[in-house]
Amino acid sequence: MARALAMMDIVDIGVAELERDAAAFGELLHACVHAGASISFVLPFSEAEAMAFWISKVRPALLGGRLVLLAARTDEGRLAGAVQLDHDTPPNQPHRAEVRKLLVHPGFRRRGLARTLMERIEDRARDLGRTLITLDTRTGDFAEPLYRSIGYRAAGIIPGYCRDPLDPAKVDSTTIMYKLI
Repeated sequence: MARALAMMDIVDIGVAELERDAAAFGELLHACVHAGASISFVLPFSEAEAMAFWISKVRPALLGGRLVLLAARTDEGRLAGAVQLDHDTPPNQPHRAEVRKLLVHPGFRRRGLARTLMERIEDRARDLGRTLITLDTRTGDFAEPLYRSIGYRAAGIIPGYCRDPLDPAKVDSTTIMYKLI
């Protein structure tokens, strides 16, 4: 695992990099949804829709300084994963941030990359003075044990929270999780 991760570089992504690499970010999101990741989208889902998400939703938050976007790149520059930290919180929650859209391309899974991205996004949360991180994940999904293994605790489960990405007629529960850092 260490060898596979040694070939990855985790970098902060700003607006210029996102705009330049929007197609690669779109391909990453598209591949993850088509592999069954429950991350807000359902099939059918095109690469154009995936790219539009990054430009219409992520870019404004980056531009406004309300979001951190980290990306994992191979030595060849290929985008292997990404994660977001939303720290745009109201005045009574300056200590909190939310992890959003932990993505690892299906071709790069099972190498410890998701864990590394989570460690780095937690470091960024600490840098911002945040002491509580929240996230949600599909109940029973492959990501839930990862989150538990790195110290996240379940606050509760909401039944029928979202549509299944591969079968939109089916609804899935979500587990709300948190970690004190």
